[in-house]
Amino acid sequence: MVTFLPGRPGRLADVPSFSRAIGGAESNVACGLAAAGFAVRWVSRVGVDGFGDHLVETVGGYGVDTSAVGRDSERPTGVYFRTAGDRGTDGHEVAYYRAGSAASAMSVENVDLSVVRAGRVLHLSGITAALSSSCLELVRELMTPAVGRPLVSFDVNHRAGLWRDADGSRVLLELARGADIVFVGEDEAEEVWGVTGGPAAVRAALPEPSVLVVKQGGRGATAFVSDAAEWGLGAPRGGAAYRCSPAPLESVTWASALDVDVVATTGAGDAFAAGFLSATLRGLPVRDRLRHGHLWAAAALTVPGDLAVPPSRAHADRLVALGDDAWGRLRLGPGWTQVGTAPEEVRTP
Repeated sequence: MVTFLPGRPGRLADVPSFSRAIGGAESNVACGLAAAGFAVRWVSRVGVDGFGDHLVETVGGYGVDTSAVGRDSERPTGVYFRTAGDRGTDGHEVAYYRAGSAASAMSVENVDLSVVRAGRVLHLSGITAALSSSCLELVRELMTPAVGRPLVSFDVNHRAGLWRDADGSRVLLELARGADIVFVGEDEAEEVWGVTGGPAAVRAALPEPSVLVVKQGGRGATAFVSDAAEWGLGAPRGGAAYRCSPAPLESVTWASALDVDVVATTGAGDAFAAGFLSATLRGLPVRDRLRHGHLWAAAALTVPGDLAVPPSRAHADRLVALGDDAWGRLRLGPGWTQVGTAPEEVRTP
């Protein structure tokens, strides 16, 4: 969607002007990974209108292949407006205008499934599944176990306002259980499924994914990784390697979050997923995957929009390699991704 960011804090009714940007869970991940040098394709649909042109051009500007983005002459590009406040506060407002949008009309008939399945990793989210019955059918089709299915990454991304009935929690659980890598917030799991008791309880509710990442807000994140996923990209659910493997053993890894001077929280979850996936594609250890997720999230947290250019690979790797004490002393603020050396960012106790 095209995003309109407020010119100043306040209620939507009181904000006189907005600046235009872009936003969307999957496209945010795509832009972050492409900016980091990975080959990325974004598959979606936008209207034959100026906002559609802006989306395709801007996403493509990050290095994303947009050749598979369809144009819909009958439906508009979705837009949304938001306030400057944190999503977790009572003052946060979001106004979505995407009912009947081009993206909400995506289906198995108008999306080239072979193109979507051509990558090593396919990243999906619960937001797309909530847009319409045809979108949900598409997501289910893409997640169906089959030989040759790419590794499926799924961010639960629960948005209560998008689910028009009580089936949302059941559908999201079904989809999460069918993915290979799942991202979900600890508080999100409680809100959607009533799961309490911490990351272990979330894992008990979601034993199927080879990799489950439970985000714990400002405290950190916990990754549950089966031995089947420890080789490179893991064993995709539809592949013979997964079907023939015995019940895997499991490792549990936790990485503390960083101290960040937050500008805006929107897009941080998508950035975390992109950082984790980037490290997964590189075959890095699980702790490093989590730390890369935290660093990419910190990049998003320190800019006003949904998207931030991630730190360079060398810069991020230096920070990820810090000892636990030095990692715990990091404090990152606006512009930190432009700092050349790690010691300049370490706060002295």
